[in-house]
Amino acid sequence: MDKTFIMKRFLRKLINLNIWGGRHTELTNLKKCLPKHLRGEKVIEGAIKESIRNGFFSTKQSTGEIHVSLNSEKQQEIYSFVKE
Repeated sequence: MDKTFIMKRFLRKLINLNIWGGRHTELTNLKKCLPKHLRGEKVIEGAIKESIRNGFFSTKQSTGEIHVSLNSEKQQEIYSFVKE
C-alpha cells in the first residue's frame, strides 16, 4: 500500500467529516477508513507522521489519546494534494 494513497484517504475522510481546526477526532477513528488487515501496518504510522510533518494535521492530546484535525491554514494545500 502506497503512503500517499493512505494520506489522501485520511485527508478525504477528515474533509468529508468537516474536521477542521477546533473539531478533532481520535487517531483510531481515522484508521477506520482503511481495511482491517492494514490498520496495524507500519506504513500507516508513516503516513500519519508524514501528514503531521507536512502540517496537514494538527494534533492534540485529549482523554489519553492523540486527536487530530485538519490544519485550517493549509486548506488550499490539502485540497490540491487530495486532487493530485
